Amino acid sequence: MQLVKFLSKIIKNDGFLLIDANSKKYTIGKPKKESPVILKLLDKKLHYKLLSFPDLYFGEAYTDGTLTIENGSLSDFLDIIFSNIGRNEINEFGKFLNKLRGAYRFLTNFNYKKKSKINVAHHYDISEKLYDLFLDKKRQYSCAYFKNENDTLEDAQNNKIDHIIKKLNLKPNQKVLDIGSGWGSLAIDIAKKSKCQVLGITLSENQLKYSQEKAKEMNVDNQVQFKMMDYREIEEKFDRIVSVGMFEHVGRKYYKTFFKQVKKVLKPDGLALLHTIGSVEKPRTPHPWITKYIFPGGYTPSLSELTVPIEKSGLVISDIEVLRMHYAYTLKNWKDRFTKNKDKVLKMFDEKFFRMWEFYLVGCEKAFKWGDQVVYQLQLTKDLNIAPNTRDYIYNNK
Repeated sequence: MQLVKFLSKIIKNDGFLLIDANSKKYTIGKPKKESPVILKLLDKKLHYKLLSFPDLYFGEAYTDGTLTIENGSLSDFLDIIFSNIGRNEINEFGKFLNKLRGAYRFLTNFNYKKKSKINVAHHYDISEKLYDLFLDKKRQYSCAYFKNENDTLEDAQNNKIDHIIKKLNLKPNQKVLDIGSGWGSLAIDIAKKSKCQVLGITLSENQLKYSQEKAKEMNVDNQVQFKMMDYREIEEKFDRIVSVGMFEHVGRKYYKTFFKQVKKVLKPDGLALLHTIGSVEKPRTPHPWITKYIFPGGYTPSLSELTVPIEKSGLVISDIEVLRMHYAYTLKNWKDRFTKNKDKVLKMFDEKFFRMWEFYLVGCEKAFKWGDQVVYQLQLTKDLNIAPNTRDYIYNNK
C-alpha cells in the first residue's frame, strides 16, 4: 500500500497503527507497545487522497468522520505527525498542488472592500456564544503573551495588551487608530490606561455592536468610538496606529496598499504597531484547508513579504519582535476550553462543526509548536528618531 510506504518514510520518531478501509492493520514508525494511537480510515478513497494531498484531505476526512483516531486524541496524533515533519514539505506532489493552487489564488483573490467584509463575516459573525466558550473574558482573539507557559489565558491576554500599550509609548490626549478592533477590549484598555482618544474600526457587525455596548458599560464611550469601516476609507490623521490580528486578512496583493495607508494617516511624529501571524520560511502558498473552511482570503506572510512593501511605503521599521511559542500556548488554552465545552457547542451546531473547529484549533497549535508559524510585532515610524533608542520604556515602565 503506497500510503503506508509514504507514512513510513516520514514517521521515524514515535508512531501509530493504521487500519485502512479494508480493515488491514499496518505499523507506522515505532508506536507505543501498550495502547498505541490508531488512525482508522473508513473510506477507500482516503488510501490515495491522503497520499496525494494530505494538507487538504486529512482535515476534510476528520471533519466528515471518514477518518477516526482511537487510543488517543487528535492532538496526540498531530503531535506525532508534526514533530516528524517539522518545517518540511509533506511530499512533492502535495507541494506541486499547493504551488498551482497558490498561484491561482494569488491571481484571483481580490480582497476589495466588499469581499473583505464577506470574508470577515464568514468567521466572526457566526455566534457570539461560540467565542465565549473558549476565549478569555475580554474576547481577545489573537496571540497572548505568556511570561510563563503556565500563565492563565486571562493573565496572558492582559500581558499582551499591556505589552502593546507600552510599545505604543502613548501620551495623554493622543489620537489612536485600532485597525481591526475585534470585540474592542484593546481599544478600551488603551483609553482607560492612557487618557487617549481611540477609534476602533471593524468589518464585523457582531463585533461592532458588542464593542459599542462594552464601551458604554465601561464608561469610556466618551473616549472610544467604534465604526464599521475598511482601513482604506480612513482620512483623518493619528498619533498612534495599532493593528492586532487583522493583517492576516489583508491579502498579499494589498500589502503595499495597507502600508501606504498607514503612512498616509500617521502623523509625522507618529508610531504604529503591527501584530500579525507570520512564517519563518520563505513565501509559500496558504494552507488549503484553513483558507477553504476557516479563513477565506487569509494568508500569513513571511518576514520578507512584510519588509519590502514597508520600505516602498516610506515607513521605517524601528523594532521587530518575534513571539515564538506564545501562540502555541494560546491555542492550547483555546483548544482545551473548546473541547471541554463540547456539549454546549453541539447545542449550537452539529458534530461536523465541532470536529471542523477542533481540527482548526489543534492543527494551528501544532503549526506553531512544530512548524513555521510565529507572530511578528513590527513597530513602524516615519523617522528614525520617533521611538526611544532602547527597549527600556517597554520593560521598565510599570
